[in-house]
Amino acid sequence: MRTRALSSKLLCVLAAVFFSCGTAFAAEYIERTLMGNTIPAQKCAAKDEASQKATDKYTIDKFTRRFCETQGYGWYVSEAKDQGKLVCEECSGDASGAGKYRCHVEDIVVACKRLKPGSVGLFPGEG
Repeated sequence: MRTRALSSKLLCVLAAVFFSCGTAFAAEYIERTLMGNTIPAQKCAAKDEASQKATDKYTIDKFTRRFCETQGYGWYVSEAKDQGKLVCEECSGDASGAGKYRCHVEDIVVACKRLKPGSVGLFPGEG
């Protein structure tokens, strides 16, 4: 008899915890899609080396993060939608720049996100 009473109480407690946890509030986001270009390197290099540096994963990630951060506090990269196209320009000027290039990537499309203010209980006593 005593075991049955304990198991029914335990079942009630578990049910109460389960149903109270299911009422979590969903976070809302503000989204923007941005397009931007990377900056060419300062030094001229052989075409294959310059193009490799411009399309390097680190370089692309750095600029996509920078694009979103220019929107203000709390913006971050949700996804990179388009990697853009590579553009190389021959260095001009003195003889040391002959046959060397500077490359950058144009039209990178990035989806940026931030939490909508007040959607996850940022204000005390609300949400």
